[in-house]
Amino acid sequence: MDLELSDEQQALRDAVRRFLEKRSPEHEVRLLMATEPGYDDEMWRAMASELGLQGLPIPAAQGGADAGWREVAVVMEEMGRALTCAPYLSTTLATAALRASADAHLTAIAAGERIGTVVFAGDVVVRDGALHGSAPLVLDGHVADLFVVAVDGALYAVHGRDGVTATLRPTLDQTRKLADLTFSGAAAEHIGSADVLDQVRLLAVILLAAEQVGGAQRVLEIASDYARTRTQFGRPIGMFQGVKHKCADMLLLVESARAAAYYAAWVAAQDRSDLPRAAHVAGAFCSDAFFRVAAMNIQLHGGIGFTWEHPAHLYYRRAKSGQLLFGTPAEHRAAIADLLEV
Repeated sequence: MDLELSDEQQALRDAVRRFLEKRSPEHEVRLLMATEPGYDDEMWRAMASELGLQGLPIPAAQGGADAGWREVAVVMEEMGRALTCAPYLSTTLATAALRASADAHLTAIAAGERIGTVVFAGDVVVRDGALHGSAPLVLDGHVADLFVVAVDGALYAVHGRDGVTATLRPTLDQTRKLADLTFSGAAAEHIGSADVLDQVRLLAVILLAAEQVGGAQRVLEIASDYARTRTQFGRPIGMFQGVKHKCADMLLLVESARAAAYYAAWVAAQDRSDLPRAAHVAGAFCSDAFFRVAAMNIQLHGGIGFTWEHPAHLYYRRAKSGQLLFGTPAEHRAAIADLLEV
């Protein structure tokens, strides 16, 4: 097991960081999160045409890079660092579900022509080859045109938005959109067994953990820079013992979270049997670590950390919402206890 990034993975990280520094600076994030779509279609297509990000986990025969989940985790970490507003996580999870069925629409995803999402919960039935019912809090459900839905143990794909109505939900984290979906006779294609969603759920936890590591790392950088430049009583506040200890605690949380997320991504890439345990460990620790680091950053900044103009609250909101997205830390710890039979 080697948790260090390879030269190719480091090159991918550098390329994604340069792309996001240009396309997703803070002012662009603030503009996009205030819009209903919540993302920039031009940037979405550039992600595919310039970097091939949507196609990373897609087989080469279908226009992808045939890369592993470690590479996708590298991308998620950089997107978390930049608070990127894009339906990348939802589309990647749809890709994971469709990849098991060799779905022909993967080619369109790789080209940046489709946005996908997975419906993990809801009250949906199939009648005459069409879906009817509702599903709450679907990630990027308002912009997706490819829906993967589980109904009665079977997995269905809905291509397009005919028969699908989406209602945006107000959320704490405005950089990530959730929508309630209503299916009213949406034509559905049977693509396999819903058992694959068990693996997709675990993958969702792992990729979110990688994103949380990126966010926590950026928050640590913001806090450290402030501690070095903010002066009080004639010297930088980073020279005071209380601030030093807080920054040291933040560093420990970030590095520990990185180890948990990298290990989980490695397990996913190796398709190992301990995937559930690795995923739940990463889910529990990384979400808690990101939230604690984001909270300490606000405390370290004092009054300015509470203002709308400062980015501290954007990371705090992302951290808090992430604790609820694919299971709370308590739920992940309970799952670990069940796996260990304790």
